[in-house]
Amino acid sequence: MAEGSWSDGFLGAKTRLAGGPLPGRWNSRGRAMTFQVWGWRREDASQVLAWVPDAEGGRGAAMSRRTPATKDPTAVERANLLNMAKLSIKGLIESALSFGRTLDSDYPPLQQFFVVMEHCLKHGLKVRKSFLSYNKTIWGPLELVEKLYPEAEEIGASVRDLPGLKTPLGRARAWLRLALMQKKMADYLRCLIIQRDLLSEFYEYHALMMEEEGAVIVGLLVGLNVIDANLCVKGEDLDSQVGVIDFSMYLKNEEDIGNKERNVQIAAILDQKNYVEELNRQLNSTVSSLHSRVDSLEKSNTKLIEELAIAKNNIIKLQEENHQLRSENKLILMKTQQHLEVTKVDVETELQTYKHSRQGLDEMYNEARRQLRDESQLRQDVENELAVQVSMKHEIELAMKLLEKDIHEKQDTLIGLRQQLEEVKAINIEMYQKLQGSEDGLKEKNEIIARLEEKTNKITAAMRQLEQRLQQAEKAQMEAEDEDKKYLQECQSKSDNLQKQVSQKEKQLVQLETDLKIEKEWRQTLQEDLQKEKDALSHLRNETQQIIDLKKEFLNIQDENQQLKKIYHEQEQALQELGNKLSESKLKIEDIKEANKALQGLVWLKDKEATHCKLCETEFSLSKRKHHCRNCGEIFCNACSDNELPLPSSPKPVRVCDSCHALLIQRCSSNLP
Repeated sequence: MAEGSWSDGFLGAKTRLAGGPLPGRWNSRGRAMTFQVWGWRREDASQVLAWVPDAEGGRGAAMSRRTPATKDPTAVERANLLNMAKLSIKGLIESALSFGRTLDSDYPPLQQFFVVMEHCLKHGLKVRKSFLSYNKTIWGPLELVEKLYPEAEEIGASVRDLPGLKTPLGRARAWLRLALMQKKMADYLRCLIIQRDLLSEFYEYHALMMEEEGAVIVGLLVGLNVIDANLCVKGEDLDSQVGVIDFSMYLKNEEDIGNKERNVQIAAILDQKNYVEELNRQLNSTVSSLHSRVDSLEKSNTKLIEELAIAKNNIIKLQEENHQLRSENKLILMKTQQHLEVTKVDVETELQTYKHSRQGLDEMYNEARRQLRDESQLRQDVENELAVQVSMKHEIELAMKLLEKDIHEKQDTLIGLRQQLEEVKAINIEMYQKLQGSEDGLKEKNEIIARLEEKTNKITAAMRQLEQRLQQAEKAQMEAEDEDKKYLQECQSKSDNLQKQVSQKEKQLVQLETDLKIEKEWRQTLQEDLQKEKDALSHLRNETQQIIDLKKEFLNIQDENQQLKKIYHEQEQALQELGNKLSESKLKIEDIKEANKALQGLVWLKDKEATHCKLCETEFSLSKRKHHCRNCGEIFCNACSDNELPLPSSPKPVRVCDSCHALLIQRCSSNLP
């Protein structure tokens, strides 16, 4: 269909529509035929070349031959197509809402919508030349949507896979139907309109898809997302369908005006139903999220319990190792003390023998040297053992540091658990608020039901009044018939008047019967509405029962959380006790370190190296003997080393010099509380 023949090609033929010729009227001169459809008129080609909008709703006179020169025919075509798209979309939405279920492919407003969309997409298409003929189809621009919108690839692939489609026009029609079923027609065409550089390959500059009218139609298509359609594309013959617009569907009727109130009521009921369904979906999603979070919390709690058990086992192992090391240290100290006691006994015996006889001094001196050598070897062995113990202590310190790191990490995980518990509390508060909102909605619906019951009571009262009137009318009719039988012979003139009155009363009876029928129908509709409301109430009660069950589950979860908190507090107390024990063990280790330092710093001075006392510097002789300080290892005279104190190496009091005696007393006084 060429673009110049718009006035004839828009309806298919000159004055033919899908449902036959529309009712028209001749103007005052009898030259032009005008068709009026919702404020639009079409005049004969001898008078006007295009469709012109009538500002007075079709009551204005026909335009003269001079007026078309002032308007662009393509702009008029775009305006006409835009108005037809508005009418078809509005009619489809209103009829679908009143229909109340999914639409089939045989639904007339849906068929007309696809025809109008086909005309809108065909407007301003460029003609492409091929070897055999001229090609002009809307399948080319629709194929571009796959490149611009990746989700549209499924529609394109399914359209190409359909076996019954042979022409590009049939594929385009199938594409439109699938896009409507997906509720994404507006999104696909919006992506197509934005890319005007690509559209210019298929459309002229004045086409509807290249102008603002195309964007307006795409905005109107968003309203079709409310409609649910179930279309069977495989069985339809989309290649050979004739796209003719039926204007008879868009003519105004008195019945349509009367049905608006019912449509509004049905729309309100559908909105309430959708609102309740959305609430159910949100509640289900929140419940599922709560279940998932509870599962994750339980898993994390089990993991933490396992980690705590592992940490406790590690601590017990380390404590056992500490006990073993302490026992080994005690054994080593006992051995050293035994050796020292043996040496002391030997020295005392040597002194006694030295006093009794001077002749055996050389032999005793040699034996003492040998014993000193043995003692030095023993001392070296003890020092090696002490070095081993020091390395073991370093390892113990590293293990304690690792334990402290594990404790810090567990404290961080406990802080995370607290945050998760706070989030669960916030979610519980949101659930409580939603429950209050649902209870308010239930109260409002109960008020609406009470109002409906009041209306039904009023209608029943009116029905009773009408029945009483009928009984009174029947009694009056019987009385009139009796009077007619008695006075037929006496006065024929009165009988004529009575017959007239009877006829009038019969008319009244007929009117009353029609009113009764109307009232009965209205009562049936009200009863149906009441039944629907009762069903909705039962559904809401089920939902409230579910919410109560959710409350119980929430309370159970709270109890579990409290139990977890108790376990957490117990674990914290256990960790504190472990920390106290660790601090005590650290103090003991420091004491052992000091003892080891004291042992390491002790250098036993040889008798040959010392000739004078270190403090008073008096020369040693046979009368002034040499004495070792058991703390510093230096050699002093008897006057400078006449002190005894217990040392870490020996619990018994041992000889100590004056300076070491003063230092040890200061330490003891500082350590005392």
